[in-house]
Amino acid sequence: MTAFGPPLKLVISGPVGAGKTTFVQTISETPVVATEAEASEDIGKQYTTVAFDFGTLRLDGQDVHLYGTPGQDRFNFMWEVLCEGALGLVLLVAGNRPQDFTHARNMLDFITSRIPVPFLVGVTRQDQAAVWQPEDVALYFGLPERQVVGLNATHPDEVRQTLATLLELQLVPLH
Repeated sequence: MTAFGPPLKLVISGPVGAGKTTFVQTISETPVVATEAEASEDIGKQYTTVAFDFGTLRLDGQDVHLYGTPGQDRFNFMWEVLCEGALGLVLLVAGNRPQDFTHARNMLDFITSRIPVPFLVGVTRQDQAAVWQPEDVALYFGLPERQVVGLNATHPDEVRQTLATLLELQLVPLH
């Protein structure tokens, strides 16, 4: 516990390969605890998160715990466990993988139907060609444009801005 009370909890979720582990590693001020294992099925990469990624940072003297969820449906119980008591959720989608958007929407619906957590959608890989723009993803998800942001998960400033936008949405609720 800090002088400001218990740590804040933010959850980073999304489909496999959306950038969750990278997001947490980019922003964490401490070494990230990662629970990666060799993928037991073809998911397009050799290793995948099987429990969660954990990192920390301090914002204005307040400790913040960051939890990155696994992206596979078979770990959906972790989505709910990790979102319990969370201040907010960043749902990442890879902007160059629109085939994953339906899965991302299903993840979001699964989580928010169980835990009423404020959320923001982050569209990763904005530095690549042929990538969906945040306003297009907002339209796809049926969300206000200000609830969807573009970012490159390897750039600390963009990751910090994503978290700041999530926290700003808490102060000025969507209508």
